[in-house]
Amino acid sequence: MLSQTVSPTSHVIDIGSRLEPFFDHYLIDRLTGARLKLHAPTPQEVAVHFDAPWEGMVCHYPTVIKDGDIFRLYYRGKPSHTPDGAADEVTCYAESRDGINWTKPNLGIVELNGSGDNSVVLGPEHLVVTHNFTPFLDTRPGVPANERYKGFGGLFDAHFQEVQDRNTGGVFGYASPDGIHWRKWRDQPLLDHTQYAYYTDTAQCCAFWSEREQCYVCYIRTWEGGRPWRPDMQGEIRWIGRTTSPDFLHWSKVENLVFVHDGQPAPAEHLYTNQIHPYVRAPHIYIGLPFRFLPERKAIADHPYPGISDAVFISSRDGLHWDRTFLEAFIRPGRDWQNWTQRTNAPALGVVQTAPDELSVYWIEHYSHPTARLRRGTLRLDGFASVNAGYDGGEMVTRQLRFAGDKLVLNYATSAAGSVRIELQDAQGQPLPGFSLEDCPELYGDEIAQVVSWTSGADVSQWAGHVVRLRFVVKDADIYAMRFQD
Repeated sequence: MLSQTVSPTSHVIDIGSRLEPFFDHYLIDRLTGARLKLHAPTPQEVAVHFDAPWEGMVCHYPTVIKDGDIFRLYYRGKPSHTPDGAADEVTCYAESRDGINWTKPNLGIVELNGSGDNSVVLGPEHLVVTHNFTPFLDTRPGVPANERYKGFGGLFDAHFQEVQDRNTGGVFGYASPDGIHWRKWRDQPLLDHTQYAYYTDTAQCCAFWSEREQCYVCYIRTWEGGRPWRPDMQGEIRWIGRTTSPDFLHWSKVENLVFVHDGQPAPAEHLYTNQIHPYVRAPHIYIGLPFRFLPERKAIADHPYPGISDAVFISSRDGLHWDRTFLEAFIRPGRDWQNWTQRTNAPALGVVQTAPDELSVYWIEHYSHPTARLRRGTLRLDGFASVNAGYDGGEMVTRQLRFAGDKLVLNYATSAAGSVRIELQDAQGQPLPGFSLEDCPELYGDEIAQVVSWTSGADVSQWAGHVVRLRFVVKDADIYAMRFQD
C-alpha cells in the first residue's frame, strides 16, 4: 500500500495530557500500509423488554444517563400505532446499578387507567412533549440543584399546523432535581419556527452543556433541501442541525451540519436521529450514533410499512463540521428478520462505562413488533475505531504535536504474532536520541493503558512542551487511543 498523507503538517496541535482516541484523521499526517478501522459493538443481553401495558411495540427515542452509581433510562411508551402526538404517548423510566440489569420502578407519579403503579415520569398532560422527550444531566458548573436534569420534547415538523391548533407547537424545555420529577421550564416553547432556517422534524433533541464551547448545545433533526421529504419531492434528505444557548433560554438560529468524507462532502443519507454527545472519556470530541434510514427499501414483503435502517458513527472536533470517515454501518440489522423492518436498530442517546475496560451502547430491536425491546452491546474503552494494520505491517506518523506529562500511555491490541513499536521524533521527523524505533521493544498483548518504554526508560518529560511527532510501526494490531500523562 502506498503512503497516504491525510492532513497538512504545518499546524502544531497542543494535546496537553488529554486522551486522544483515533476516531478520525485529526492527529494523523501519514498512513502507510495502515488504515482507520471502524469496530462494531458485541451484542449482549436484551436490556429491557417493552412489555408493560403503558409501553408497546413502538417504544422509541431511548436515552441512557449515568449519574454517579445509578444508570437511568428514558424512552417513549406508546401502546398503539396511532399518529405522532397521540394521547397514549408517555415518557417511561427504568434504572440500573450496573447498566446491565434494569428495573421499572412503580413511581406513583402519573395515573394511568386508575392506577399510579407504573414507571411513567411524564403522562398525557404533557402531550406532544412525551412523543420524543430527551433529558440530559446538566454538568454546567454552579447549576442550581433543582435544575440538575434538563430536557427537551415536542413536535415541530410536518405536523406543526396540527399541534399548533392545540397551542402546543414547538420544542419545550423541562427541568428536574432528580431526573424523575419534572416541571416545564416555561409555558412557551424554547425552540419555535423563528429558530429554523429549515423545517425541522420529529425526533430526539439531543442537548448538553459543552465544556469546550462553554454553552448549551442542542442537535435536532432538520431537512437538507428546505422542507420535509415526501415521495413526490426528490432530493429532500433528513439531516441534522444544531443550535446553541448561553442560558438554556435563548437559542441561536439552527445551522445544518456539514458532513465530510475523505475531504469531500459525504454522501447524502437520511439520518433519522443523531444521538450526539461529548465522548465520555474525551469530551473535547463529540460523537454521534445516528440511525440511517432508507425509506424506499423493503426487506420483508408482508410487513405493512416500508423502510429499513441501521446505525452509523460520526465524530466532530468543532460541533458543526462532522467526520464521516466510516460510511459503513456501526450496527447492522443482522440475521434477525424482525430487525429488517422500519425504524429499528436505532441507538440510544448515551454511551456509558459499565466495567473498568468496557463501554456499553444500546439500541432498539423489533420496532413495531410485539417483541419490541432494547439491546445492549459492548466495546472496549475507546473502541469505536482504531489505527489498524494487517500481518504485513504498516505505519502511522502523527502531525506535529505538543504534549504535557512524563509518559506515553497506549490503548492497543495485537494478535499473538503482532506488535506495536513507537518512535518519538522531532518536528522535522528525525528520531530523538534514545527514543528511536530501535530503542523501543515490541509491545504485544491487549492493554487499555500501557505505559510505553524505550531502552532509556519511559520518562519523556524532557520533550514536554516541545514540538514532536510520533511514528507508530504496527503489525496485525490496532491502536485505539493514546495520551501523555504524569
